[in-house]
Amino acid sequence: MKSDRSTSFAGALAAGTVVLDGGLSNQLRSAGHDLSDELWSARLLVEQPEAVTEAHLAYFEAGADVATTASYQATFEGFGRRGLSAERAAGLLGLSVGLAREAARRAAGGVRRPLWVAASVGPYGAMLADGSEYRGRYGLGVDELERFHRPRLEVLAAARPDVLALETVPDAEEARALLRAVRGLGVPAWLSYSVAGGRTRAGQPLEEAFAVAADAEEVLAVGVNCCAPQDVTAAVAVAARVTGKPVVVYPNSGETWDAGARAWSGRSTFAAEQVGDWAGAGARLIGGCCRVGPQAISRIAATLGGAPRG
Repeated sequence: MKSDRSTSFAGALAAGTVVLDGGLSNQLRSAGHDLSDELWSARLLVEQPEAVTEAHLAYFEAGADVATTASYQATFEGFGRRGLSAERAAGLLGLSVGLAREAARRAAGGVRRPLWVAASVGPYGAMLADGSEYRGRYGLGVDELERFHRPRLEVLAAARPDVLALETVPDAEEARALLRAVRGLGVPAWLSYSVAGGRTRAGQPLEEAFAVAADAEEVLAVGVNCCAPQDVTAAVAVAARVTGKPVVVYPNSGETWDAGARAWSGRSTFAAEQVGDWAGAGARLIGGCCRVGPQAISRIAATLGGAPRG
């Protein structure tokens, strides 16, 4: 059975456009935190959880309706490499949801809109921390990937987020595994691919990739994230046409990530003016991913201010 909050989130999405947050790592780095190791922002769940709450709060105050948790790179395997037990890892996964919920509680006194929590579920490649999340094709089958994802999803769902964010998925085969893994958890999900042009990072046409989720009852929205802003508009049209579901979009700034150097290069091409085009094409959840901070989210919220907001 779905929780009342999850049902309400689906209702908010049906009623209007929902503003997502921006890059959590971007905000944490701006606050002076070092994210240069394999756990990325998940390291702060262990060392400085209050910093995660503050980062979420900055996005709520900027106009975001949704905080996406610090669990993208949080896995049993990744924490295990740091010597943490499975019990401790499960506690940290649950904590990620609690920190976002605490930020929503703190922000609630200053805003007059519902605030939501999306539990981030990154791809298998994020656990590897070797850049393969931008390639897919790990050499694993759907069954193996489902076995990897299911335990973490169970823990996150038990923490009662409003939605599960199956995000930065590079490969339609991994999407199949994720959709199998979310069945029966009682929490709705969105599925968003990382794309390049009209294909997933693994090279599948977007028509094929989005079709995977067309009949998935657990999935309330499909779309793209962690991609170049110029790849969004066409992807929105395909996602809406193929699935008939609301579309979620949260691209990067347009800069390029060098996995070997663990650094960004190039310039930002993210502009709030693009948001109207995305909404017009069918996007209902709109925000930013890597290198998109609170100022950009504030501009998104202002741009969408004339549209119905859930």
